[in-house]
Amino acid sequence: MTALAERLDQLLPQTQCGQCGFDGCRPYAEAMARGEAGVDRCPPGGDAGARALAKALGVAPRPYDRTRGDHKPIRPARIIEADCIGCTKCIQACPVDAIVGGPKHMHTVLAGLCTGCELCVPACPVDCIVMVDDTWSRQ
Repeated sequence: MTALAERLDQLLPQTQCGQCGFDGCRPYAEAMARGEAGVDRCPPGGDAGARALAKALGVAPRPYDRTRGDHKPIRPARIIEADCIGCTKCIQACPVDAIVGGPKHMHTVLAGLCTGCELCVPACPVDCIVMVDDTWSRQ
């Protein structure tokens, strides 16, 4: 990765959510460094993130593209363990390996690793994953 792409990657929130249209923060940073993507594609970074990216690239700042999603506080996922059926679909959906468990056994989220990308929520067939206050993740 080029030095510019590395600097841009460090400015991104590392949610790995894909809302930018890339498979994570690093591919998005690399595309920006190559001039193939604008600074406005990251809802988790919000307007402040878009401004920081623009400054690093030496381009005019612009607000993030609201059609890609809402800017909101990052909240970690939590599995309602009593409802978990152990299907492993959440594990497969998690881009940062923050969910542990085995087939047909209860799963849990390693809150300190969870980026709040919410990709596990739609993957769960029994709706046992909720996004919670950040205070839960730091206990």
